[in-house]
Amino acid sequence: MVRQKKYEDFAYVLDVFPASEIKAQASNIIVHRDENVIQLLGEEFFTLLEAATPKGNKPAVGSRLYIGKDVPRSVLRILRRINYDDLTVNAKMNLESVILKILEENEKRFVDFFNTARPLTPRMHALELMPGIGKKIAMKIIEEREIKPFESYEDLRKRGGVLDPVKALQQRILEELRSPEEKYRLFVRSPISRETAA
Repeated sequence: MVRQKKYEDFAYVLDVFPASEIKAQASNIIVHRDENVIQLLGEEFFTLLEAATPKGNKPAVGSRLYIGKDVPRSVLRILRRINYDDLTVNAKMNLESVILKILEENEKRFVDFFNTARPLTPRMHALELMPGIGKKIAMKIIEEREIKPFESYEDLRKRGGVLDPVKALQQRILEELRSPEEKYRLFVRSPISRETAA
């Protein structure tokens, strides 16, 4: 089976800095002096990326950019995929609020996760990987969604017993971004290993 490539069409800005400040381990990356480097979080697969942009174009942190294959796009070129540890201090600080923005702007997509999540093993359901959701709440969600699919975060609170679905999603996504060894990836694309970094 051929694994399908996962490309991001849109991404959110985590940090922008002059090309001269790019980290030493990225020495194989070609960035010109008259460019800025943007650290981005992909909207679909939560892919962490670095891209080059003209020096005069400094997008605001938290702004959504088109980075897909068609032109015109908001960046000159994608430089590389990165992992959580490659993020700048500023990017790490902005990560939570950017994830929150993605969760708020794509409510149906994330509510659908609660409607369609399946068991991962005979003893563990995907819902149980969500912070604050144990076996009891997972069972309640499954029972309620069989009666009627959840329609909103508020519906999940009321009928599913999930105190704060957005916070649970945000914490899970952060956990998957921060932990390269994480076995189960519900939302975040697998990290790159340095040997295959591309």
